[in-house]
This record gives sequence, structure tokens and C-alpha cells, in this order.
Amino acid sequence: MRKRELTLYHGILFALFLAVWIWAAINPTYRSGWLLENYLVFIFVPIILISGIYFKLSKISYTLITLFMILHVIGGHYTYSEVPFGYTLQDWFNSTRNMYDRLVHFSFGLLIAYPVREIFMRLSRARGFWSYWFPIELTLAFSAVFELIEWLAAINTSPELGLAYLGAQGDIWDAQKDMALAGLGSIITMFITALIRLPLDKNFWREFKSSLFIPRHDAPLGEIKLSELIKKSKARGKTLGY
Repeated sequence: MRKRELTLYHGILFALFLAVWIWAAINPTYRSGWLLENYLVFIFVPIILISGIYFKLSKISYTLITLFMILHVIGGHYTYSEVPFGYTLQDWFNSTRNMYDRLVHFSFGLLIAYPVREIFMRLSRARGFWSYWFPIELTLAFSAVFELIEWLAAINTSPELGLAYLGAQGDIWDAQKDMALAGLGSIITMFITALIRLPLDKNFWREFKSSLFIPRHDAPLGEIKLSELIKKSKARGKTLGY
């Protein structure tokens, strides 16, 4: 029964995203810009769907990912610098630019940091402080990679399309501000996650503090570990008669 419920919920999320994507694909403001924005959708949505067969995430993670993808395809429909709600944010913050792209970059950190944490913890078995810190680092890294993708796309397309895709709107520090907002969003999410766990997990502080101590049998890596591996390789070779 539980498996059916999870599958049904995943189906609802996918149907919701697909409905928004179809709406966004119908008469976008700039067809070429829409296509450029959707290359990442064409790549990552299949990856998420296929990987879910072998490595299923929580409902929370899939919900957060879906919300972010919806925000992204809305931006692709209008282009980020012309989304109507961005002008509303512009008035709220008394800004000189459409603020929708800032919202999406902030949302990237806010919504994607938790799925990143779940994947990181399950694969690396990280606990305590590092289970909160490294998701922030990884979110910032992904944000930087996306900025590099934007740059490469901008210099390999027409100037008009490249500028629309970048969405810098004349701000020379646009990339840095976008990454800063993604980092801020991830920090907020990790803080909320810790606050939720704190009253529920009696071992929270014990695990948090123990993760900061160096294990008793810890040893340097680098040339020391390399030397050990070389010695073991030579000994193995002698044993096998090489």
C-alpha cells in the first residue's frame, strides 16, 4: 500500500509539473529563449525520473524539486527579465530591475538544499555538523556551475539571445549576487532543518559535537597514504611473483 501511495504522489507531482510546462511551451514570449532555458529541463527531468527507479528520494525532496522546476519553466515562458511577478517584486523592493531571477536563484538554495542534503547523507553517511554544512557548499557549487553554463551559452549564441538568457539587466555583479542568494537560501533551509530535528532527536547535540572531533585513529593522507599504497602494491607483487 505504501508503495502505491508513493507512486501516486510522484505521479501527481509529475502531472503538475507537466501541466505547467505545457502551458509554458505554448506561445512563450521568445521561442528561442524558451528553448535555451529548457535544455536543462530536457536533461535533468529524465535524470530525476530514471534515478528515482533505483534511488528514490523522500516526498519532501521531490516536492521541493518540483516547485523549483515550476519556477524555472515560468521564467522560461516569459524570459526571466520579463516575468510579471518580477515587476511586482521590483516595486516591493524598490528595485530598478525585474526581480524574478533573483527570486529563482534564492529559491534554488531554499528548495534544492534539502534534496542535496538527503542525497549527500545517504551516499556519504555524513552526520552532525557536516550534514548541514556540506549541502550549503554543494548548493553554492551547483549555483556556480549554472553561472558558468549561462556564460558559455551567452557567448555561443546571438548577442540578443545571450543577454536575455543571462538576465543580468545591466548589473555587472549579477552572477555574484545570484550565487549569494542561492547560498542564503540554502543556509535558511539547513537552519530550519536543524530547528525541526533539534526537539525530536535526543542525540542531536551529541552527534553534532562528535562530528567535529578528529577520530582517534585518524592519519594524514597525501604522500603518506600514497606511500602506504605503493608499499602494499609492491608487497602484493612479490607475493604473486611479479
